[in-house]
Parts: sequence; C-alpha cells; structure tokens
Amino acid sequence: MRFSLNEHVRGVHAPPISEVRSWVTQRSADAPALIDLCQAVPDYGPPPDLLAHLRAQIDDPATCRYTPDEGLPEVREAVCGRYRRRYNAKVSPDQFCLTVGASAAFWLAMLVLCQAGDEVILQLPCYFDHPMALGSLGIRPVYAPFVEKERGLPKPAAIAKLITPRTRAILLVSPSNPAGTVIPPDLLRELYFLARQHRIALVLDETYSDFVEGVPHDLFTLEEWHSSLVQVMSFGKSYALTGYRAGLLAAAPAFIEQALKVQDTMTVCQPRITQLALQYGLERLDDWVAANRLMMSLRHNLFVNEFTLPGNRFRLVAGGSFFAWVRHPFDGRSGREVARRLAMEAGLLTLPGEVFGPGLEGYLRLAFGNIRDKAIPEAVYRFRQSA
Repeated sequence: MRFSLNEHVRGVHAPPISEVRSWVTQRSADAPALIDLCQAVPDYGPPPDLLAHLRAQIDDPATCRYTPDEGLPEVREAVCGRYRRRYNAKVSPDQFCLTVGASAAFWLAMLVLCQAGDEVILQLPCYFDHPMALGSLGIRPVYAPFVEKERGLPKPAAIAKLITPRTRAILLVSPSNPAGTVIPPDLLRELYFLARQHRIALVLDETYSDFVEGVPHDLFTLEEWHSSLVQVMSFGKSYALTGYRAGLLAAAPAFIEQALKVQDTMTVCQPRITQLALQYGLERLDDWVAANRLMMSLRHNLFVNEFTLPGNRFRLVAGGSFFAWVRHPFDGRSGREVARRLAMEAGLLTLPGEVFGPGLEGYLRLAFGNIRDKAIPEAVYRFRQSA
C-alpha cells in the first residue's frame, strides 16, 4: 500500500476467535473431531413462534425502511417493560438506544465519554473486544489486577488506586466474559458509588445477564441511576439472535442524545427486522429465556463436575453459565501455545488467556454455548489426556 494506516489500529491484535478458527484448516485428516469450546453463542435457534412472526414481517415493505436512530418507540417501551420485570427498574424510553449489537453500544459509550489519551479502568480478565476498541480509539486501558482467589471479582480499593485525572470510566462485565463470575449486587453498588464520588462513569456490560438467576443488581432502582451508570446490553444471546445484532445502550437522556450523533454517522439505526424480533422476545419470551437459563446452568454444572474430578491437571479457577476460566498445567508455555496444541492434537477449540489481558498466559477460556451434554465427558477426557 502506498499510504499510511492508523497506528492505533495497527497496534491492536487480530480477532482471537478468527485466529483460533484458522488453526482448524491446518489440522491433519486423521485429527480428532472438533469439540468447540471457543465462541460463546447459543447452539440452539430462536423459538418457532418468533421465526413465524418474522416471516410474516418480511412481506411488509415497511420492514425494509429505516427507523428513528434510537429505535422504534414501541420497541423501547417494550424494553422498559422488560427492565421493570427483571430489575424493578425506574426507566423511561428516552434512556435507551437500540444498537447494532453490544459492540456498537460499547463504541457509542466510549466515544461519548472519552477522547484519545483518556483512560478507562478494566478488571482483569477482561473481554478482549474492549481493549481492542479502546486501543483503536487511542484510549489507554488501565488494568485492575486479577486475583485468583477472588475469581476475578473487582476490588473497590484496588480500582480506587488506579483513578487519575485522565480516568473517564470504570468498565465492568457481569457475568464476566471470560471467567463467568457474577459481581454481587452489594459490590456493584459500592463500585457505582465509587464512580459517582470521582465523577466518572460506571460502564456495565451485561451481555450475559439473562443467564443469571434472580435479579442481577438493584442499580436501576436508584432514583438517579443514570447520573453515573451506563449499561451495555445484548439480547442476541437471550433470544438466540446473535446474527441480528440486537444490542442496547442505557444511560441518561442527555447521554443518549450525544450517542445518537455517533450512531447516525455509524449505522443510523438498529435494523428494523431486528427491532421487530426484539419486541416479540421482550413481550413474549420470558419463560423461554428462563428455560434456556436453566439449561445452560445445568450444562455448565455438568462440565464442572466432570472437570474437577481428581486427576485433571487443568484446574478450574472460576466459572458460571456460559464460561469456565481454567489454568493450564504447562509452566513456561503461553495460553496461545497450549490452545493451538489442544486444537491441533486434541480437537478442542479454546481461547488463550493472554487475549483477555496482560499477564494471563497461564489460562484458557472455555465456553459452553456449543457443547451439548453428551459431548461433555469426551471433552473432559481429552483435557485429561492432553496434560
């Protein structure tokens, strides 16, 4: 190329899941059949009644048109209804913007909050897309250390020490991707008030929160929750619509007003067909989501029970619902080396720990979206044989 490229973007590593999947093409013909513990997406599809509803919408020419940038009023009202049922939330439609996946919601949040050179505090291990996005924008990620015995839960005292005049947000993910750890409500409330005290944002990514039993937290019941809280959410996993990119940003109306300036130049709006699917799910699929929550929990628990039986040199450090965070037994070898070996020789697709933050080469992330109950004993057997 005879032109220069953005140095911020050049400094970001390649998408990890694409890298892992590229290894598959290099496997020998007699390699074991693949067991996919790589990508955290549901292996089941949407319910038939949702698909039938969408087929009926396709024939309406209006389905092909733009919507308001923030989303259709009736869909944002359905979002409010869901938040009131799930969180007992004090919310209104002008506090929500429908986005093209949680990734776009995160970009909107960061672009409204930060300029190049600003800082955002992330708790290790952190979702790899977050530092990738921050790096692309010239925003400096500041990492709160991972403490094994705490299973990756954030410690307010440790985070407080990282706050500087350049800090614009504390970024948390609950349930954690990659560790599966759920931040307890009391701890989230403490971190919310820490952010409020320092006049910075608490950005909370709850992409997998519909797979948490009970009320995830009580922040949305606070009268002025939006004074310090910005939430990133996805319903793609909730309703098995990951390809529809059903994301959402929740914040103060004044924050949403600024975010819409960016959304208009980026994607304009969430696709109308996605909004119609989302509205159907929000209004009619609570029981279906609850059943899948239970199924994923049972799948996770079955895997953990098998994995933690005596004699496995891979060690479970943390887990929950879609994920397990595992320490591998090969001292001096990176997570990437171990993950590649598992893919090539054992047919196990995992993600290396170092893509979730610095100093995490000793770990692997396992995801349970694609592994059914009958495959779990074989997967654990391969881990045991590989050590």
